[in-house]
Order: sequence, then C-alpha cells, then structure tokens
Amino acid sequence: MGKTTGFLEFERRDRGSAPVHERVRHWSEFAEAPPHQEVSRQASRCMDCGIPFCHTGCPVNNLIPDWNDLVYRADWRRALERLHLTNNFPEFTGRICPAPCEAACTLNIADQPVTIKSIECEIVDRGWREGWIKPQCAPRGTGRRIAIVGSGPAGLACAQQLARAGHAPTVFEKNDRIGGLLRYGIPDFKLAKSLIDRRVQQMEIEGVIFRPGLHVGVDVTVERLMDDYDVLVLAGGAERPRELEVPGRELEGVHFAMDFLAQQNRRNAGDDETKAAPGGAISAMGKHVVVIGGGDTGSDCIGTSHRQGALSVTQLEIMPRPPVQEDKALTWPHWPMKLRTSSSQEEGAEREFAVITTGFKGENGRVRALRCERDGRPFELEADLVLLAMGFLGPRADGVVAEAGVALTPRGAVEAEMGSYQTSVPRIFACGDMRRGQSLVVWAIREGRDCAAAVDAFLAAGARRAA
Repeated sequence: MGKTTGFLEFERRDRGSAPVHERVRHWSEFAEAPPHQEVSRQASRCMDCGIPFCHTGCPVNNLIPDWNDLVYRADWRRALERLHLTNNFPEFTGRICPAPCEAACTLNIADQPVTIKSIECEIVDRGWREGWIKPQCAPRGTGRRIAIVGSGPAGLACAQQLARAGHAPTVFEKNDRIGGLLRYGIPDFKLAKSLIDRRVQQMEIEGVIFRPGLHVGVDVTVERLMDDYDVLVLAGGAERPRELEVPGRELEGVHFAMDFLAQQNRRNAGDDETKAAPGGAISAMGKHVVVIGGGDTGSDCIGTSHRQGALSVTQLEIMPRPPVQEDKALTWPHWPMKLRTSSSQEEGAEREFAVITTGFKGENGRVRALRCERDGRPFELEADLVLLAMGFLGPRADGVVAEAGVALTPRGAVEAEMGSYQTSVPRIFACGDMRRGQSLVVWAIREGRDCAAAVDAFLAAGARRAA
C-alpha cells in the first residue's frame, strides 16, 4: 500500500449531504462529493491487511485494495480501469448499494471501515467527467443473437458483456424506458436517471439493441423469441409484492410501495403516471402516511412522501429494534444486524418496531387508521395513506415465466443453477432477482455478468459441435 499508516493518521469521513430543509424541496440527488484530496486520504486508510475480506464481502468481487491504492497515488484513470474489471455500473452501486464490502473491511474490526462506497462513486464520476469512459466495441461479431427479457441491472450487465464478446443482444423491456428497478423503483434523489441514459447510449454504440414498450408474454410470445434468437435470458426481476391479508385491505388509500414509487418517477420524467397505478394518482400531499416495512423500499417511500408534502410519516417494522452497535466478534466479516438510519429516515419519520398490523379502519370506503399490536397490546395509528413495503416474493408467475414453461423453485423463483444459469428448458437462461429472489443491485450485476459468461460458453460449445 502507498501509505501503510494511513488508517492510523486519518479518521473516516464520508460524503456529506445537503441540509434536510433544502433537499426535501426537490427530487435531485443531494449527496455532496468530497474534494479529490480528501478522497485520496480516505483511500489511504485501506490497510495492507494481507487477506482483503472486502473482496468476498462485495458480490461482484471488486478489487478494492487495488483501486484504493491507485486513488491514494492520484492515478485515477488506472483506478477506473480496475473498477470496471468487475463492475459494469459502479455509478449505480456507488449510490444505492448498502456496501457489504465496508462491513467486511478488516479495519472495521476495531475502527471505522474505509469509505469504499464513496471512493468507488468518485472514481467513476470522475471517469465520466474526464471523458475516460468510452464504448468498448468487439473487433468482430459472432452472428449469434440473444434475447434478454428485462432491462434492470442484471439484464443490462448481461447485455453489455455479451455485446463486448461479439454477440448481438437485444433487451426487451415492458415499460416505456430502459432501466427496470433502477428506473422505476429507485427515487430520483438517490439515483439520477440521466446516469442510466448515459450507459444506455454507451451500450447502443457497443451493439446492444433495446426494445422498450414490448412486454414479452403479452406483446410478443416466448415461442417467437425462441424462433428468432439463439438464446433467451430471463432477467425480469422479482416483481411480486408480499401482500398484507388483514381486514380492511380493500379500502382506498392502501397501496403497494412500488405503485407509489414508480408513479412518482414517471411523473418526474413527464411520462404517463397512470401506467404505474391504474387505480388513479397516489399522493402523500397533506396526509398522514404509514409505511409498513422497514427496508430500503420503505425508506424510499419515506423520502418520496416528504417531497410530496406529507403531514407526517410513520414507519412500522415487524422485527424488534436492533442494537445500535453490533458485536463485531460475532458478526464480522458478515453483514450485521444493527440499527441503521437512512437519509430518508433522517428527514423525519417516526419509526416503530415490533409492530404487527392486524387491520385497517375506514370511513366512506377510505382508510383512516391502522389497527396494530405490540407485545399483545392493541393500539391504533391515524393514516390517510398506507404503503405496503414488505418485500417481494419472486417473479410474477404469469406472462413470460408461464409461457417459457421453466421449472420454479419452492419459493417461486426460476430454477437455474448458479454457474450454468440454465433453466429446465434448453436455450433459456435466468439471472438476477428472477432467479435468486429479492436481492441487491450489486448481486444483480454479478449474476448478469456471470450469466453472460455462461451464455458465451454455451454458444462457443455449440459452435464447436457444429464444426
């Protein structure tokens, strides 16, 4: 390492944020990038630890000590090259990944971990500013065509890797714009959609064909794709939300979180928002909002509700309040269960733990309160808008999954072994949340890359047999 005593000399300093009273007035990103000199100091905290556990903590196995050392030495361009060796879209993960690599950082045993996530983000952001990131076109094509269903991070990573291998991937997306969960599930204040557009433009030059507005299983059949393409990759994500089956669920004002989030993203883009919520506009303006679910989706609902002008926001979590600090001797290098406060929660939200929702109370067909229990004691919460953010159960069983006829796991995901990524149907592969269930964006990128390698090997083996 360039500075072996950096972790002794410098304290952890992460990215700052715009003040709450300013950022809740707009939908733009509000994280503040530190000066390059500060990023270099933070990179110098990376220890010469011998065994970099951050490699295994990171699902894409980023070469973290390598690019930390290069940033410390101000060799930003080589740091960018190292970063792109394992991650197609570090500007996405540098903004929305929860950073399991930092939990696995060796320095995290007795101190605060290296600011890996913000260093990663600054490397790629500088790469775009300096014009270092260029399309990487294959020198010649193979003539093999691959249809990829779903344009989320798994589908995009798979498509880019296949294009760079010389194949001809076409990405089918049922929505109006490319991006999947990145486009419609992540609020603009966490991930500016111009970042997705920029990567799409790069990938188009590299040879990826995008077909938005085409719903496979509705507008075009799987059989047609199998006739026209050599391989079909299912990368549609896990879109089936967990339902809350309690009395009063049918009341107006109770919605799934993704309907709420996707509608706002469409609204910001100037698109037809009714496609996200056919039942009508969903707004937190002037309402008492209750978010059921304590994860990232619930947190995104909080930030969106604040920006829409909610009177109050309460978040309910069924699990007990976790400890403020984990027992690192028991948890390191694994992702610990501890109390975390997101930027949206910092903006103002009552957080209630160990709460079970037993029903909804309504008036004139509209929700007015929640019936809840904690430790067996009932109570009520005022609510004009309830957002269900309790996770996802897997891919939707109808449409492309039903038409493809692939086998499913007991949990409802598409069955395909990690490594081969092949489903029970010949020439059909699956990756990302559609295969593994609800997971992180960084896992989707990893699976998309690995699936592309598996498809490439499959096509190469077929070519050898034909020869």
